[in-house]
Amino acid sequence: MCYAIPGKVVDINDDIAVIDYFGEKKEAYSDMEDVRVGDYVFAQGGLIVQIIPEEDAVCILDGWRETFFRLRERDRRLSEEGLQSGMTGTEIANILKKAEEGTPLSRDELIAILKCSDRENLELICKTANLIRHRKHKNSCCVHGIIEFSNICKNDCAYCGLRKENTDVKRYRMGVDEIVEAACKAVDKLGFKALVLQSGEDSYYTTERLVDIIRRIRKRHGVLIILSIGERDIESYKVLYNAGARGVLMRFETSNSNLYAEFHSTIHYEKRVQLLKNLKDIGYIIATGSIVGLPGQREEDLLNDIMLASLLDTEMYSFGPLVPHPETPLGDTPQVDIDTILKVIAVARILNPNGSILVTSAVERLFGKEGIKKGLMAGGNSMMINLTPRKYRKHYSIYPGKGSETDDVKSEIRDTLELLYSVGRAPTDIGIGGPHG
Repeated sequence: MCYAIPGKVVDINDDIAVIDYFGEKKEAYSDMEDVRVGDYVFAQGGLIVQIIPEEDAVCILDGWRETFFRLRERDRRLSEEGLQSGMTGTEIANILKKAEEGTPLSRDELIAILKCSDRENLELICKTANLIRHRKHKNSCCVHGIIEFSNICKNDCAYCGLRKENTDVKRYRMGVDEIVEAACKAVDKLGFKALVLQSGEDSYYTTERLVDIIRRIRKRHGVLIILSIGERDIESYKVLYNAGARGVLMRFETSNSNLYAEFHSTIHYEKRVQLLKNLKDIGYIIATGSIVGLPGQREEDLLNDIMLASLLDTEMYSFGPLVPHPETPLGDTPQVDIDTILKVIAVARILNPNGSILVTSAVERLFGKEGIKKGLMAGGNSMMINLTPRKYRKHYSIYPGKGSETDDVKSEIRDTLELLYSVGRAPTDIGIGGPHG
């Protein structure tokens, strides 16, 4: 089973290729010199990662054709269902009508959405955002795998169970060979075309070790490698890019510099934001966002978070709920409600119609599969599946219950795909996001 559908290159202009998926055309960057018009390719995150033989592509596409069109029709129906009848009468309805028509909303209007508590209007917010998603992306949904290769971290972030002061967590590091084999298994056996390699800020993994990992994976497979390894100097990130890494997942956590200083003592707001800008300049696909539910956080802060992510020219937006960890200073923080999460996803979609918006694993941890489904129906169009080897998974305890050694990856994949299909989504590449879409 592939977690991307191949498409046919129908046009190339400089480094931008137009890829046809059953009549739907998406743009993707290509840094592969041998890509030609007529080639069949896999793309992930708006980047071509692999050319595949025509006979293999045709076989996959023949198997997908009927399912793809059935899913697309389901997504179209769900995105339009019950929307027009609710688009009049209230202040929120009038604001959402403007958003649905593509009229830019004022800051006050966006704050009104984030402060909304009326049930009917909350449903209308999600439906509007989902329609905007459908119009830009049809039923495309990215499904990435994540391998958490070390839970050792030098930082003391007040919300994270991996903080260096937490002596209760069992620490681990995966060896270079283990990481490479886990990644290759994810591609060979499980069908993934995009992988996040994530760790705490662990200096054991030098630039040289990371280069070795990236090159060995890329030598064996065409796959999008996204790094989530925290702050490193920009020269290191340049070397890692040249080795074949193409994405960085690094949340700025909060755009409120005062809150940032309150919850961090070893990392700093200005440095984090500047690093994200520098990574974009190198050419990385950027995935960033914030934590929702921090103590002292207001709706104005949440809007600033969404707007900062937009200003950073983000391709993938990641806004996840705080899951209080008992071994952190924020262990007693009240749990955020799902409506707040859905409103943040929806406003992110309204402000960024072209972007990829992740529905995070923390949403599932707090609200189950139904929470993931609601996030997708509020404008989300990206998910991640945990591929960390079983013996390590439960120890990557950034929040309680993050992973379990009894988790069955194949069952998780099956359940995820069934959920996607239930709302009409197909694992096709979303294409170039941000201002390029």
